[in-house]
Amino acid sequence: MATQNPPVSQTRSFSTVFLIEMWERFGFYGMQVLMVTYMMKKLGFIDTKANLVWGAAAALIYATPAIGGWVGDKLIGTRRTMVVGAVVLALGYMMLWIPSDNPTLLYCALGVIIVGNGFFKPNAGNLVRKIYEGDDVRIDSAFTIYYMAVNVGSMVSMTATPWIRDYVGAHYGDAMGWHTAFGACAVGLALGLANYSLMHRTLAHIGSPADEQKLQMNRVLALFAASLVLVLVSAFILQSLLAAKICVYLAGIVILGIFVHLIRHAEKSERAGLIAALVLTVQTIFFFIFYAQMATSLNLFAQKNVNLSFDVFGVHLFNWIPEQYQNLNAIWIVVLSPVLVAMYNTLGRVGKDPSVAAKFAFGFAAVALGFFMYGFGALSAVDGQVSSWTMIWGYGLYSLGELLVSGLGLAMIARYVPARMGGFMMGAYYVAVGISQYLGSVVANLAAMPENISSPVESLNIYVSLFNKLGFVGVGCTVIALVMLPLMNRLSRSHAEAHTPLPAVHSEEV
Repeated sequence: MATQNPPVSQTRSFSTVFLIEMWERFGFYGMQVLMVTYMMKKLGFIDTKANLVWGAAAALIYATPAIGGWVGDKLIGTRRTMVVGAVVLALGYMMLWIPSDNPTLLYCALGVIIVGNGFFKPNAGNLVRKIYEGDDVRIDSAFTIYYMAVNVGSMVSMTATPWIRDYVGAHYGDAMGWHTAFGACAVGLALGLANYSLMHRTLAHIGSPADEQKLQMNRVLALFAASLVLVLVSAFILQSLLAAKICVYLAGIVILGIFVHLIRHAEKSERAGLIAALVLTVQTIFFFIFYAQMATSLNLFAQKNVNLSFDVFGVHLFNWIPEQYQNLNAIWIVVLSPVLVAMYNTLGRVGKDPSVAAKFAFGFAAVALGFFMYGFGALSAVDGQVSSWTMIWGYGLYSLGELLVSGLGLAMIARYVPARMGGFMMGAYYVAVGISQYLGSVVANLAAMPENISSPVESLNIYVSLFNKLGFVGVGCTVIALVMLPLMNRLSRSHAEAHTPLPAVHSEEV
């Protein structure tokens, strides 16, 4: 008699997904942390062009998961699509490893990364959703832990790649330093894939129906051809800022149209959840405009207007590399995530866990305070340079906001969207995030440096003006989120009631 394999625990399945996502984030953020300054210092782009090229790339990186979610749901399976995405991403980082300063190679490499991320991102998130499906309290905690775990990868890479660039550049030439740092991202993805190959059996029972079907070669070839076309289209969009702008705004119209269509044609029991998801998605777009400042205006602010010396009680510990300040985002997320998870679980046990909409409101308040922190730090600036502690506390508040908004965005899709739409809507959520990434680069260009600005005091005033404006926008978003809380709570209750099974009727009661 054949013996059955023991059931796999949720924790083991979850660990397999977040470990490969951790390595994927290692590669992505190791690349992102350098990209804007690479375009400026090695390719000669001005700050406004570098911001917009990265904004367009980020928009496409977040938009393509709408396609990848459908591929995972319908064509080759959620698990397979996630692995294919990791392989394609590794190829993109290998292209950046090539020691060439040709912008065309950069655009093509980013095109490959865009396609790889499209396959990887929605399917990794969808696997986590499937592991914890139906458990509202645990799903919020699971996605918060997931968010923390993947930030471990970004924390390591955002520390390492600027250091690799400087170390290798000092010994083997500046160009070799940049490309070796990008190569480290490819090595990280290779390690992630090796680790997944050892643990993949823990996900054998999780996935979409397509995972259980034999691969059809005609589908594989069509997918390869479509991916190649998408790489070329992405490269064209990146080198044409007008094309990027048109695509971003069209994507916004399409996403809104998809939500309206789904809400109109959904079953009555599904409608309240979809409306709630739409409202929270719009709020997420506003949040990611703030988030996009990390790689753009905050990065360039660190290059010009932050004292790189890190001192504690007057004792010098080390000097930051300017790009490494972006790492504070990941460090704070790792520190704050267990605290939030403990709070969610404690409140959940007594039935007082705040709604996702309430957490969004708290998140916007934290982001607003974070941007005001940079203006506050400027009050004690010396020769146009703020203390490193200004960046630490600013990023701390900003990261708390990220956990409350972005960290729960995926949980919001998992909670409010019907399972049959899960992969596609996860992708649609990322398209919305992509739109805001591009809009964020447009906002960052409000702090573009005029050619005649050379004094740190003058550039400090320009950056602080932008950050204070963002702080006031954050206050406005908080007020709107609070005003909408009663509506969101009603929608959430309607959704919950529609999905609560009726009590069984016993024959004696008839």
